[in-house]
Amino acid sequence: MRGLIQRVSSASVTIDGQCHASIGRGILLLLGIEAVDGIEQSEKLIGKVLNYRIFADAQGRMNLSLKDIGGELLVVSQFTLVAETGKGLRPGFSKAAAPELAESCYEDFLQRLKAQYSKVSSGVFAADMQVSLCNDGPVTFLLET
Repeated sequence: MRGLIQRVSSASVTIDGQCHASIGRGILLLLGIEAVDGIEQSEKLIGKVLNYRIFADAQGRMNLSLKDIGGELLVVSQFTLVAETGKGLRPGFSKAAAPELAESCYEDFLQRLKAQYSKVSSGVFAADMQVSLCNDGPVTFLLET
C-alpha cells in the first residue's frame, strides 16, 4: 500500500462537473493499493497518515501531525501510484490489486480511518475525478507499508 500525502491549504474532488468533496487545511492522500495489501497494511498506513509530523510548530519546524492540528483529510484512490516504472517507457501495473479487490480494500481503509478520525472526506473509487489542491510548502511525502 502506498500513500502520497500532500500538506494542503485546501483540496477538492470534482466528478461530472460537481464538487464531490472538499477540505481546508490538512492532507490530501492519494492511495495506491497493491494485490498483497490487506488489514495490516491499512492499519499501518492509517497510523502514519494521522501521526506523520509534517505541520509546523510554533518554531516553524515540522513537528505536528494532522491529529495535532485538527486538520482535515481527503482520500483519493489512485492505482497509478503502484505502477512499475523502472523499465521501458510505459508503466506496468502487475503489482496493482484487481479492481474488485482494490475497491473492497479502499472501502475498508476508509471505514477503519473514519473509526479513528472524524474529519475524513473521500473521492469515489474508479471515478473520473478532477483533483484540485493548494499544496502548502510544497510538502509531499510517499509513505509505503
